[in-house]
Amino acid sequence: MICWLKGRRRNRRYGEREHLLDVRLRTSQARTARLRVLGVCVAMVVLLAAAWRGGQWLLDWLIYKNDAFAIQQIEVQTDGVLTAETIRNWAMVKIGQNLMALDLARVQRNLQKQPPIQFAAVERVLPRTLKLSVTEREPIAQTLITQPRAGGGVDQFIYDFDEDGYTMQPVNPHWRSAPPLPGEWLPILVGVAGSEVQLGRQTESPQIRGALQLISELKHSPMAGMVELKSINVAVPEILQATTSQGAEITFSLNRFDVQLHRWRLICDQYQKWGRAITWLDLSIANNLPVRSVALSAAPALPPLQPSQPPRIKRKHV
Repeated sequence: MICWLKGRRRNRRYGEREHLLDVRLRTSQARTARLRVLGVCVAMVVLLAAAWRGGQWLLDWLIYKNDAFAIQQIEVQTDGVLTAETIRNWAMVKIGQNLMALDLARVQRNLQKQPPIQFAAVERVLPRTLKLSVTEREPIAQTLITQPRAGGGVDQFIYDFDEDGYTMQPVNPHWRSAPPLPGEWLPILVGVAGSEVQLGRQTESPQIRGALQLISELKHSPMAGMVELKSINVAVPEILQATTSQGAEITFSLNRFDVQLHRWRLICDQYQKWGRAITWLDLSIANNLPVRSVALSAAPALPPLQPSQPPRIKRKHV
């Protein structure tokens, strides 16, 4: 019995040692496998990094730093009055820069952040030409803003509005490809608050937006060619008080300008038949329009009308 027990203990100890050896062997094998996988991963990362750096170097050598793609010409096309040199300066692109490395979106943003520019398109023309196409904002009205100085006195600033209500400063004469034409002027918006004018932004004032709409619709109305708006007072809510270059004072409501302009033409035609000229008219009232007039012989002689905004002619500057 004693011998049997001793033999059983020896066999148990031998089995335990064998199990420990097997566990250690499997642990060693697992560690070796993990190290092998880690080594493969590190090698792949190194190879990928080397390939990326090599590819980047190759792209720089073949394209992004290749003198064969250095810009030699910057073509500028615009539909307005800005000079090609002004547009090139605003684009912040220079001759000699690599055409392929140029960030076209950045160049477009540089141009479109300038208030006189409504839209800009930028195009690569391989191998060495950059093309800039610009649509300018066309001013249709002006306003004069007076601001007090800290030390006394006042400062006056002139701002232009385009048809959509965007605010901009008058184009610097040095930026223009040609001086303004004789007799070229814009209607003046009177009563505009300084808080309603923000350079490079679209006005939200219903009075100013209404005045701009009136100016635009007049060009295509039955009154086109007969009168010009000299000024529009936007200080009174719900109405616009316009003064024409002939000296007449016309009041409009803020809606249905087409109907009001048509009625104005009918009244003008009728009063001309009677030999009279209108000096004051309130079109904001739907019925029984109040009118004041004078005999045509008593009306002051006026110079012939000249277009305040001649039609744009697309020009290509190179």
